[in-house]
Amino acid sequence: MRRNLQLLIGLWAVLMAAGSISHAQTAGAAALTLPDMPLHDPWILANDADRTYYLYTSNVPAMSGVPGPGTMVYRSRDLQHWEKPVEVFSTSELRWAQKGAWAPEVHRWQGRYYLFTTVHDDSKPLPPGRNAVRPTYRRGTISAVSDSPLGPFHPLDPDAPLPPDNFMTLDGTLYVDPANHPWLVYAHEWLQKTDGTIEAVRLNDDLSKRVGDPIFLFKASDAPWLDQGQTPSTTAAQYVTDGPELYRTRDGHLLMLWSSYSNDDTYIQTIARSKSGAIEGPWEQLAPLVYEDSGHGMLFHTFDGSLMLVLHRPFRNARGKLYEMKDAGDHLEVVRERKDLDAP
Repeated sequence: MRRNLQLLIGLWAVLMAAGSISHAQTAGAAALTLPDMPLHDPWILANDADRTYYLYTSNVPAMSGVPGPGTMVYRSRDLQHWEKPVEVFSTSELRWAQKGAWAPEVHRWQGRYYLFTTVHDDSKPLPPGRNAVRPTYRRGTISAVSDSPLGPFHPLDPDAPLPPDNFMTLDGTLYVDPANHPWLVYAHEWLQKTDGTIEAVRLNDDLSKRVGDPIFLFKASDAPWLDQGQTPSTTAAQYVTDGPELYRTRDGHLLMLWSSYSNDDTYIQTIARSKSGAIEGPWEQLAPLVYEDSGHGMLFHTFDGSLMLVLHRPFRNARGKLYEMKDAGDHLEVVRERKDLDAP
């Protein structure tokens, strides 16, 4: 009996030592802070299974060490110290387009992890919009799946995007309605629409294909603060919709983060609210949340229950910025920028 007890104590000591070594290795590997981390269109998955934050962004070969378009992920236990990123998806598995890999996001759905990211093929032109200031070509969001948040993620349909392939779209995000039906909500490019729109389409249960036709939600010029002194039909007008993400508040209001450009042509993080509480709307535009050339944000809850916003700033040479948020029921409020998380 005593010998068995000694063996158990010895085993416990070995396990504790291994745990300490593992923690030390992790702490040593997590040498990056947000100012060190090139990223655009950040998405953070707070993964309960391992209590780790996964920050997904487009692959930066100088950081991941892997060439070519795709998705990479930084990892952290505390939102302050981050590990060197690893690639989790490569566009080389797609057949219809292999460039871009913008705005990746990962959702847990029916026990697996699903990646959504936007790719394009600029050799396949589409009919231009009325202003025709830039070429239009095939672009859209795809879905990919993995059993792990670290991938590898494999495309569910290598031959087509989720929105119609004659649409030039980007920044698709997953929304699950109260009846547990999945939707893809995406931005229809101003390059093709002139006045950019946010649209939605139902997905099948395995998130591989759309079901039915897309529905219109709102257009960029609906925002009362976006007054460029021009109409969307003029050549110089740029009514952009970018980066949608849905959030259900504590009292049931349905909000949507999205981004556009203000009158002085700087990127901003703004928000809309569904008057009906349903994805179909109608949608009303609220005051922007963050200016300062910031945008393409998303919300997540920390493991202690705090509501946080992550976005990128500035638009060029972007870095991640974190904000503590307040769910005020029918709207969101910025509590403070978490500048403390920028420091070592």
